[in-house]
Amino acid sequence: MVTTDADRADGGRRFDTRGRRAKALGQYANKPVRLLMRYVWAHPYGHALVVASLTAAVGCALGAQFAIRDLIDTLPTGHAHPARVLDAFFVIVALLFADNLFWRLAGLAGVRTFVAVTGDARRELFGYLIGHSPTYFSNAQPGTLASRISATANAIFTIENTSAWSAIPTFLTVVGSVVLIGWVSIGMAFALVVISAFMTAFLFWLARKGSERHLHFASRAASVDGELVDLLGNMPTIKAFDATARECLRFGNFLDNEIRSRQSSLRHLEKLRLVHAVMTVVLSCLLLGWVVWLWSGERATTGDVVLVSSLGFAILHGTRDLAVALVDMTQHVARLAEAAQFLLVPREMEQRMGVPNLEVRDANIDFEDISFSYPGRRRVLDHFSLHIDAGQRVGLVGPSGAGKSTVLALLLRWFDPPPGAGAVCISGQRLPDVSLKSLHEAVSVVPQDISLFNRSLLDNLRYGRPEATEKEVLQACEHAGCLDLIRSLPDGLHTVVGDRGARLSGGQRQRIAIARAFLKDAPILLLDEATSALDSASEAVVQAALDKLMKGRTVVAIAHRLPTLQNFDRIVVIQRGRLVDDGAPGDLARRAGIYRDVLLRRERRDAGRTARIVDS
Repeated sequence: MVTTDADRADGGRRFDTRGRRAKALGQYANKPVRLLMRYVWAHPYGHALVVASLTAAVGCALGAQFAIRDLIDTLPTGHAHPARVLDAFFVIVALLFADNLFWRLAGLAGVRTFVAVTGDARRELFGYLIGHSPTYFSNAQPGTLASRISATANAIFTIENTSAWSAIPTFLTVVGSVVLIGWVSIGMAFALVVISAFMTAFLFWLARKGSERHLHFASRAASVDGELVDLLGNMPTIKAFDATARECLRFGNFLDNEIRSRQSSLRHLEKLRLVHAVMTVVLSCLLLGWVVWLWSGERATTGDVVLVSSLGFAILHGTRDLAVALVDMTQHVARLAEAAQFLLVPREMEQRMGVPNLEVRDANIDFEDISFSYPGRRRVLDHFSLHIDAGQRVGLVGPSGAGKSTVLALLLRWFDPPPGAGAVCISGQRLPDVSLKSLHEAVSVVPQDISLFNRSLLDNLRYGRPEATEKEVLQACEHAGCLDLIRSLPDGLHTVVGDRGARLSGGQRQRIAIARAFLKDAPILLLDEATSALDSASEAVVQAALDKLMKGRTVVAIAHRLPTLQNFDRIVVIQRGRLVDDGAPGDLARRAGIYRDVLLRRERRDAGRTARIVDS
């Protein structure tokens, strides 16, 4: 749904890209011109004012040319009839003033309208982009995605500017000039129409033959942007491995490819300009000779010679400018098409509109006979079923690749099981049948890798509950054991934490994530290796905070460090996508199985470590 001028006046800035609206937007993936017109029609009055002002400006400019013709023809009798000369002079002055006034009016309208269009495009494309599943983002570089959103908006802005300040005025000038030349000679006007149409069509045909080069350049430019963001985001790794020279060489290769594709694209444009320049010189000479021949036969006045010469040159040069403008627009349409094809791919999972909110009555969870696999990969879950009572703490254990993370991903509805392959339910409600917003409001997540925004601590802590007061934030920090951290920072809660929270240690980021979960106060808590990356001292502090957080909530946790699950109600063992064991930690420790094997290996490892310490 595109924001119109009326919507904007009412403060409507929300671009909803779900359900049918998302499907409608996705249909423009291979239709760049229709995508452009979608945003143009969202601002009809602004664009109408631009076109009307440009038409008036071109009319005034052509009227001034005709008035100059009258002035030249009245000069021979000007001493006898000075009033005619003055009238022609004042008409020219008035038209020149009006011409500039209309250009400025078009400029002001364009500033407001064209910028609003690019804002609409960025907003709506971003809304569509973030609706993709995690699989989409795992297969694309963030820098490339950001580059394509910017490239789409910039292409639309450039097309609109080129249309307004080059193509439309030139086209109107050519048409108006032909009409005025027809005042002098119908034959000359007809010849100019035929020649201009042929030249424009021929050059545009040549321009379209370069579309593949323009698309190739757009793709290369986006890949360079994506590579640059990837390098900057991994700069500590580059420094640690002393790979600066190697990465500079690699990035240089990316740049060389982009430079070659850009040079190829621009060389094609220069060839077009050269072809048109030769044609324009030849035709200008023929046109001048024609009008002089008419003057010699007294079928044209001196003013007609000046008028036809100036307008004829304007027509021939105008066809060049029009062709060049069309070529430039073709290049930017190609960039728009490339970006749209990449961004507007069909979503793997779409949220339906009008579904009810999740009603969490008792926060129980059911996985009902789920079979699931990621695209192009083996089956991850194989007829997996699990019931979790409200308030239970359930730990998931098993070897890598067993499907533990997939269980959490399905519970968050990052993916849906295929039709007929089971369902995930909370409080008896199937997740596809409730709104995503209400589902995510009911679930808090504390992951292993805590990624914070490059914003203040307060903004990061409030992320799950933006309306929380500062007092409530501090209370959550106290529960999470990070008040001392807040007080130690130079700006307290208003300290900016850096990219992905780089200014904080791993333990500090973990406690911030726990405080965020306390503040959100959701009935269901998911823990994904929440302490595995911490040292012993930090783990003890974080574990104490987690124990507080888990009270009174339904908890599903993944942990490789089995002692962190000793206080849980149940341990669920998963192997090859199937539930192979389930029970209290003490029960599983006493019977043969994967859980006991892991415990025994850990005991032997700890005993060996103790023996080495004693020997030393």
